[in-house]
Amino acid sequence: MSFEEEMEELESAEDFLQYFQLDYVPSVVHVNRLHILQRFHDYLQKAEGEMPEDEAPKRAVYSKLLQRAYQDFVESDAQTEKVFKVFAMGEASQTAFVSLSDIKT
Repeated sequence: MSFEEEMEELESAEDFLQYFQLDYVPSVVHVNRLHILQRFHDYLQKAEGEMPEDEAPKRAVYSKLLQRAYQDFVESDAQTEKVFKVFAMGEASQTAFVSLSDIKT
């Protein structure tokens, strides 16, 4: 299988970490698995234009970016990192005005 095909087979954060043979603390991954995967995806998107064509260097970049994504949540937490929109929304006022005429049918 090609590298891309192998990547398509991976489903969980643990799968990715094991595939790249990265050491991890299960409790950190358990609490932050979706955040880690989203951050990894974000890092991959940023590196897209600079991604090596050859498989071995590409694997190395993927491994480095996954390690970085995981480490973000070892050193911080989901609320601080604000990977998902729901955490960023907490900083802005979430009030809206709805007039009574809009409610009446």
